[in-house]
Amino acid sequence: MKKVALIISIFVVSQISAQQKITLWKKGTMPNSKGLKLKTIEEKEGRITQIQEPELVAFLPAKEERNKMAVIIIPGGGYHHLTYDLGGYSYAKWLNTLGISAFVLNYRLPTSPDLKQREIGPLQDIQAAIKLIRKNAVQYGISTNQIGVLGTSAGGHLAAMASDISTDYTELKGDWQNYSAIPDFAVLISPVIDLGEFAHKGSRLNLLGENASEEKIKEYSMQNSVTEKTPPTILFHAQNDPAVPVINSILYYEAMIQKNVKGALFIFPEGEHNIGINNKAELTDNWKKVCADWLKQLSKKGN
Repeated sequence: MKKVALIISIFVVSQISAQQKITLWKKGTMPNSKGLKLKTIEEKEGRITQIQEPELVAFLPAKEERNKMAVIIIPGGGYHHLTYDLGGYSYAKWLNTLGISAFVLNYRLPTSPDLKQREIGPLQDIQAAIKLIRKNAVQYGISTNQIGVLGTSAGGHLAAMASDISTDYTELKGDWQNYSAIPDFAVLISPVIDLGEFAHKGSRLNLLGENASEEKIKEYSMQNSVTEKTPPTILFHAQNDPAVPVINSILYYEAMIQKNVKGALFIFPEGEHNIGINNKAELTDNWKKVCADWLKQLSKKGN
């Protein structure tokens, strides 16, 4: 019994050491804040509707199994909440099996009462997260040019913003300016892209507010922001997605083709808005192998 207890104890310690919370902004440096003291509100387990302060949760493979790649995971939730467990931790644990370091981002939601300008709050957090991981790449045993993003649903929209918007909104000074806020690659799963005709209306409302202008809708419809500098991107979507129409991914991929951005688009007949680590349809479940092979190929090019 003592031997079993010892094994369990070692396992728990190793699990704790493999996961750590990282505060995203040092005190007094978080931009776009009114200075309100908020409490984290967890509506139900695995679903946060308000955060006290943005953070990264690190999931690191064993050093012996770790490669040079890292992925920042951006949970979805329609910009209303963060599905940090199902849309964050589950992907992180899967990436760890590939030897990839993963960091789940709990970002400020645009609905936060603390934000001065709602639509750039989430973008500021993902940009800061990318800079932070790049700056500390040696500490995590990763490469500064193999840091990507993985976003699901509205998290996919934020991942696309990070990929396409070159303006640095972090307001970080000093040596922080030496680090790019643009990821080296992106994985978009059932992403919200269009905020116009094919929008997920909840995401548009929460990000841009009521009565958003046509100019603002066009600006934040990310198919309009793809450039030649957009990093390689792979997209996965289900044809029968009832929440975010598959045309969202098609529009983004068409824009990638027009701008000569390398990448791929995979559309599965089934999967609805639930493409994840465990999938009901065997065909849809193949997205993980395709994605793993794509990341492996990128990793070889990055060496």
